[in-house]
Amino acid sequence: MGNAARVFRALADPTRRQMLEELKGGELAAGEIGARFAISAPSISRHLAILKAAELVTERRDGNRILYRLEPATLIGSLNAYLSAVCPTQVRQRRRIAARRS
Repeated sequence: MGNAARVFRALADPTRRQMLEELKGGELAAGEIGARFAISAPSISRHLAILKAAELVTERRDGNRILYRLEPATLIGSLNAYLSAVCPTQVRQRRRIAARRS
């Protein structure tokens, strides 16, 4: 499965989309993420693993905690590539509008 497919699979689930929104403010520990959802810890771990496999989040260890961080460049790149393939005229039009604003 290509990375774009993993990204769209990850985004298909509303819980994972909400996790990404929670991470937009900065790093959160797995426990902090879990506290924001009414689902089990194993489910939280599974969702985070899917987001990590899609490269939408990264993790780092801090002692015994695992901190997760949003990787917006992956999301932007995947969405831009998809939109460029499906709606190339819209992408060109947005670039022209952005160029005029600069």
